[in-house]
Amino acid sequence: MSGLANHAFAKMNGIGNEIVVVDVRDAPAAVTADAARAVAASVPYDQLMVLQPPRLAGTEAFIRIYNNDGSEAGACGNGMRCVVRRLFEKTGQTAVTFETRAGLLNCWQGPEPDLYTVDMGAPKFDWQDIPLAEEFRDTRYIELQIGPIDAPVLHSPSVVSMGNPHAIFWVDDVNAYDLERFGPLLENHPIFPERANITLAHVADRDHITIRTWERGAGLTKACGSAACATAVAAARLKRANRTVEITLPGGKLMIEWRERDDHVLMTGTADFEYEGRFDPALFASVA
Repeated sequence: MSGLANHAFAKMNGIGNEIVVVDVRDAPAAVTADAARAVAASVPYDQLMVLQPPRLAGTEAFIRIYNNDGSEAGACGNGMRCVVRRLFEKTGQTAVTFETRAGLLNCWQGPEPDLYTVDMGAPKFDWQDIPLAEEFRDTRYIELQIGPIDAPVLHSPSVVSMGNPHAIFWVDDVNAYDLERFGPLLENHPIFPERANITLAHVADRDHITIRTWERGAGLTKACGSAACATAVAAARLKRANRTVEITLPGGKLMIEWRERDDHVLMTGTADFEYEGRFDPALFASVA
């Protein structure tokens, strides 16, 4: 049976991105893909954020991030804000550093009491770092399309890694496409050996972008923080937007700054608490 049996959790959301936060630092518990899927069957989520004992001095925790299909993600900006709010309210801290598979993430209290900022680190553009299955020297656009060759439905996405692989398709109307249909096809396209997050983006002006995202391992989501970051960076690389931009997602808004002095991407937004609970041991009866 999983070590999560009867363990406390907090259900939260980051502008609609459904998050479950579990702190196992005091009683370390291994979380398998099967256990993550069992949690999702009872407490629906997009990402499960598991705080484990820190591995590096100066960090608060090592965070493992699970999608609702049991796969692991390297980063989740909306989930990090939820973790930060939970921690700050319990401890009174206003700044903290976490370790994730994507590296170290610094987080702090935002400019207002209900806002939290996460330093998502520097984006990666090299085809091998994203990663892609074949070489593209310029990842501002790559050759990829869906639909007829002479009249593709979607084509020429920008690709970037923000700890997770992202492909951004530039469109006039993000709601004009059946993302629930195209998302799985593109997520699992052979060009993405580790799958990818698929985003439709419309640049309203140099300070405002609207997006919808099909999230790798989670599906159609109201919000994906790393997709917002990837979109902001990709738009700035294409000279379509400024380095500080407001991103509108189905669940709400995020402020994204691609900081010039070190190329780090800062994401600021809210995090909402919904309820606390404990996992029913019966969920894990058949989980190793």
